[in-house]
Amino acid sequence: MLESIKVKNVALIHEAELSLGEGLNVLTGETGAGKSILIDSIHLALGGRADRGLIRQGADHAYVELFFSVDREQEERLARLGVQSDDGTLILTRRLEESRNVCRINGEVVTGKMLRQVASLLIDVHTQQEHISLLQEKKHLEILDLYAGSELAELKEEIGGAYDAYREVLAEYEEAAKEDGLKERELDLARYECEEIDKAELTEGEDDELEAEFRKLTHAMSITESVSAALEGLDGSGMSGLELVGMALGRLKEAQRYDDFSEQTKALLQAEELIRQTSRELSRYLEDDRADEERMAFVGERLDLINRLKKKYGSTIEQIQKYGDERRNQIERLEDYDRYLSELSERKERQYQALIGLCDRAHKIREQAAGKLEEELKEALSELGFSHCELKIEAVQEEDRLGRDGNDHASFLISFNAGESLRPLTDVASGGELSRVMLAVKSILADTDRIPTMIFDEIDAGISGQTAWRVSEKMAVIRRKHQLICITHLPQIAAMADCHFRIEKTEKETSTKTQITALDREGMIEEVARLLGSDTISDSALANAKELKKKADGSKHFSL
Repeated sequence: MLESIKVKNVALIHEAELSLGEGLNVLTGETGAGKSILIDSIHLALGGRADRGLIRQGADHAYVELFFSVDREQEERLARLGVQSDDGTLILTRRLEESRNVCRINGEVVTGKMLRQVASLLIDVHTQQEHISLLQEKKHLEILDLYAGSELAELKEEIGGAYDAYREVLAEYEEAAKEDGLKERELDLARYECEEIDKAELTEGEDDELEAEFRKLTHAMSITESVSAALEGLDGSGMSGLELVGMALGRLKEAQRYDDFSEQTKALLQAEELIRQTSRELSRYLEDDRADEERMAFVGERLDLINRLKKKYGSTIEQIQKYGDERRNQIERLEDYDRYLSELSERKERQYQALIGLCDRAHKIREQAAGKLEEELKEALSELGFSHCELKIEAVQEEDRLGRDGNDHASFLISFNAGESLRPLTDVASGGELSRVMLAVKSILADTDRIPTMIFDEIDAGISGQTAWRVSEKMAVIRRKHQLICITHLPQIAAMADCHFRIEKTEKETSTKTQITALDREGMIEEVARLLGSDTISDSALANAKELKKKADGSKHFSL
């Protein structure tokens, strides 16, 4: 859950920190006190649009920090995004400057996209705009699928895989059908390319060997001159190495009469033999490796051919050969094109029928879920003041809607008043009605929704009196499974708070600031009294507030 919020230099907020609790956290205050600024701050930390207008006047940056505690299931879901918690905690921060903005998770810089992905697992913000999402019919299918639960969720995974497989074979079929008109021209080109590659009779590594030989042949004259000079120095006319060693041996034989030079004589004899052996090898090299103009021409032409093929078919011999194999497969396919196209068509049909079979199973689950959701939602709406509400949830299969979720189209048909015919929710609901419909949906989905924290902004739009009390009772139900953060003007909702914060605006000659105060039990009652419309906190107003708070306590206990 969301443990705390830190805000610095955001609009009117100089610096504020809220320590939130479990259950329902309520924020109240006069219009313009800064409640919406707090929601904007949270949006910013969740990866929302970086609006530089949020930076407090005179400050060089704005900063928001959200501190979450996460359980094991959430840690596993976060791990799939590559995010690790720090001993069960997660800190999301956003620093906004004029020239840049920085997003961090547990101190590590991340992209705004990553921040939004992580936030979507932790918190759900319901604003008037989010209520308006009910006007989008795709939202209706999303609600129905959430209600249907794990069986449908697992089936949708299968549908997604089957849909991807179907799209793959469909794309291959469409491409093949397009190729049909170009078949002969493509065949001629493929045959020419394969013939060119086959005729070259390339072998892997041949280019490296030829390049080495070409370098050798190119420098043949220089090599011959160097080897000849070396041979002349070892065993040539004049004072060669061999003659010098021979002279040294003769002189040692003379000295041997007076002292023992057998080791030195042995070494010189070995040197003499080594020189003779090296001379013979160099002589053979000169005889065998004469510059061969014909060989040099052949190697040069061969390298030119290989390099031309590399420019056309691949940067290595291996790639050229692979290209040739692919073209031979294409030739085989094109030469038997009718059979190939027929096989593709059959595969496409099999994949389609398998996909439709899964979609039919999903449709049956949705139909059953729609009937049950109708009854629960109708009852929940009745409890929220729509006593004459009629509701119909339809799930209809439509071929042109085929996708990774199936082929169903869901719609909510509703009548809020007795005697009125059912019409699409998108056509008949006002903002206040939409907010109550969304609250009814959330109360029903409370047990299945895996997002731990929900923020409700403007949930009280267009309601008052008994309806407001019913809305607060619904929130008491949702708070059993979720942490709620609610901004409200209604005393009925404020009375239901487990934790209550008052937001006030203080004005001085040179500045205006927003202050956030956590209220104790007595402060909660005083704030409820203020929301009841009392200009001054009279004894009667306090008595009414105490009674409302007591009633809320009883409702929370009953909701358990």
